Amino acid sequence: MNQHPSANVTKSGVNPIVIIGALFFIFGFVTWLNSVLIPYLKIACELNHFQSYLVAFAFYIAYFVMAPLSTKTLKIFGFKNGMSVGLIIVAIGALIFIPAAMTRTYALFLLGLFVQGSGLAILQTASNPYITILGPAESAAKRISIMGICNKLAGGLAPVILGTVMLKDADKLTARIETMPEAQKIAELNELASRVIFPYIAIIAVLALLALLIYRSGLPEIDTDAEDETVATTNEGKNSLFDFPHLILGVFTLFLYVGVEVMAGDTIISYGSSQGIALETAKYFTLGTMISMVIGYIIGIVCIPKYLKQETAMKLCSLLGLFLSLGAIFTSGYVSVACVALLGLANSLVWPAIWPLALAGLGRFTKAASSVLVMGICGGALIPLGYGALADAWNPQQAYWIMVPCYLVIWYYAIAGHKLVKK
Repeated sequence: MNQHPSANVTKSGVNPIVIIGALFFIFGFVTWLNSVLIPYLKIACELNHFQSYLVAFAFYIAYFVMAPLSTKTLKIFGFKNGMSVGLIIVAIGALIFIPAAMTRTYALFLLGLFVQGSGLAILQTASNPYITILGPAESAAKRISIMGICNKLAGGLAPVILGTVMLKDADKLTARIETMPEAQKIAELNELASRVIFPYIAIIAVLALLALLIYRSGLPEIDTDAEDETVATTNEGKNSLFDFPHLILGVFTLFLYVGVEVMAGDTIISYGSSQGIALETAKYFTLGTMISMVIGYIIGIVCIPKYLKQETAMKLCSLLGLFLSLGAIFTSGYVSVACVALLGLANSLVWPAIWPLALAGLGRFTKAASSVLVMGICGGALIPLGYGALADAWNPQQAYWIMVPCYLVIWYYAIAGHKLVKK
């Protein structure tokens, strides 16, 4: 019988989890900066709603474009060194922000975001299956929940720390520039754009340091091509990922899930502003979304698999997401914003459940399946962009209707979709 993929890491189980946890913290910090960048660049580059949500589009579409290359990267470098490569690419993307800020060129900001997303595509392709198969399959959601806490703690800190610098006095500036002479307005906006330079220099330094630490670490390699007798027998005669319908539907479900997760974190500051709440206050709202997600992850760590199956947690989360989406639409002010923030709780256990359910029984197809799942992350590019278009055509509150069918599909996958098999 072939060894289980996690068998060769049992002796060093704690150390890999600590290292991957640090990795999830870093790319959580980088990812959730978008919630600040959207309103920040909307002001600095004089954008409408749709244009400002190109921030999320440029960042997350990279997952779709680069995911196939991520698999090749991991085959060449392996999991550990592939993670270092991904971190270096993210650092290069952060570096592009410096000339973008100096010239206040929105296209350069978008390029930097795309490069960052490309590096994160490699990191996600490596880290999610790595933590999934680092131990027993039935507790995979618990391990991913631990990683999620690291990710969302960073996601809560990022907009507060960077928002303090980038959105300082943003409401007053927005009011002033409408009556300024053109030359003064350009000078003020150039100063606003330059605020991003120092924070991103610090981010580049941290990314480079972590890349070096991971490269020199004892992080073990995992053989995802090995299959035990049961999996090998089940997969006999299967030649492509299309022989696994539960995976294909899982990719679509992940696409929709990432879309609503990104909306809950990235739209809330701008949405709060549209509800008449000052940006000085609204900059803290993403923290509320992240805290909600962390609470959900803690529930997952305590309850999965002892009290809740992974798919049961996913069912409950999808129904809660549906209820809160409607709450955001039919209430107003702080109550409506609170419903958006609490979507973090509804989203928390969906990602940890989708990965093990979609990768179940994949065996030698795991690396390829992981890259296809990562392609599904481009939902974070398209669905918020759709929200931005609806916000311009309709209004920011009614645009949240886009979430309702997404949560219905997530609920279906938890009920029956993950059980689909090719006959």
